[in-house]
Amino acid sequence: MNTSTALLTDHYELTMLQASLADGTAQRRSVFELFARRLPDGRRYGVVAGVNRLLDALDGFRFDEQAIAFLADRGVVDHTTRDWLAAYRFSGDIAGYADGEIFFPGSPVLVVESTFAEAVLLETVFLSILNHDSAVASAASRMTWWAGGRPCIEMGSRRTHEEAAVASALAAYIAGFATTSNLEAARRYGIPSAGTSAHSFTLLHDTEREAFTSQVDALGKGTTLLVDTYDVAEAVRTAIELTGPELGAVRLDSGDLPSLAGQVREQLDSLGATRTRIIVTSDLDEFQIAALAPAPVDGYGVGTSLVTGSGYPTCGFVYKLVAREDATGAMVPVAKKSVDKISIGGRKWALRRRNPAGVAEAELVGVGSLPEDDGDDRELLRPLVKSGEIIGRTTPAESQTHHLKVRDELPRYASQLSRGEPALPTQYVGDYTSTNPFTPTARRTGSTS
Repeated sequence: MNTSTALLTDHYELTMLQASLADGTAQRRSVFELFARRLPDGRRYGVVAGVNRLLDALDGFRFDEQAIAFLADRGVVDHTTRDWLAAYRFSGDIAGYADGEIFFPGSPVLVVESTFAEAVLLETVFLSILNHDSAVASAASRMTWWAGGRPCIEMGSRRTHEEAAVASALAAYIAGFATTSNLEAARRYGIPSAGTSAHSFTLLHDTEREAFTSQVDALGKGTTLLVDTYDVAEAVRTAIELTGPELGAVRLDSGDLPSLAGQVREQLDSLGATRTRIIVTSDLDEFQIAALAPAPVDGYGVGTSLVTGSGYPTCGFVYKLVAREDATGAMVPVAKKSVDKISIGGRKWALRRRNPAGVAEAELVGVGSLPEDDGDDRELLRPLVKSGEIIGRTTPAESQTHHLKVRDELPRYASQLSRGEPALPTQYVGDYTSTNPFTPTARRTGSTS
């Protein structure tokens, strides 16, 4: 199997390369930035995920013999360009927000500094990874926030592409999910995995009692029994007859979950199984998890809504040239000025401004020197690649810890599920604040709930 990531790209990136090599502009120093112009409707913040996968993709971004042969066979680029590609190694610098970091409209999530030729080739692969993974993480964060400390289980593998399923499991874990059902994600990234049985296992046996007995014999009394294949109350009674109060959990996958969870909790307690937990599944999303908050539920299994970004499967990230070397060798800002796709030129820095209590107040973005630190600012861009060497990898556990920490910085209304403006305004520092395209004209009026 070919492990090169070089062809995970768009045709036009190579044709731009060929033209710039021919006219002599390919080696101009350039700065590209990856950012979102807006958040999806109803979202108060976004979550970055996919940075470590992006670095892995960069590490494998090599035009090997197979890739060069394909380009030659299709006539995509000329011989000179193919020779250049065969020797391609990214030698520039990349800074970015860490996996698990919060972002807002205009946040410079990734800053790529190199020659035009080296940096332009990375646009598609970087965007495809960060747009997908960050969409999943943004949805997952809302789910874990409303779960209120109750564990969430990622179980959406069968609802998406097989490789997207692995990436989704990682993104969900970064945003606070406790476990995944996907074994490849567990193997590849060390994420805890979990799973017991489906309705088919119960239906395989002549009676529900036989199915439960088999599962308990195989997995122990601490297992989770699925109790809604037939009659829930009867299933719960049978489960406790077989295990006593040592049963780990029961799972509910259908019905009116809030009321059913209450009935099952009462029944478990009446049978002495006060420590047996209740896990709910059944096409949950963040809205249903919020509605279940008052119910006696101990954990949530989430599938389809999670791996599809809960209705927003992309973050709308774009990758734009914001500065480049001119004919004199000086770096000059450049920016697109179309009415609905405005961007701001110049290599950016980014700070999260916090008040003395540690609560975030604004996303500060600017060009040039960082402003004087008032003691509460937090720098957001971290070195990821230096002179072509990858230096910024983190572990999934470190990324999850970081996310939960920075999410706690947000004002409480950031958790709201209703439509509204971003939880923090993006404020540009400099003489171009009046043209900031990322700050809504209306003031935020979020409540403290």
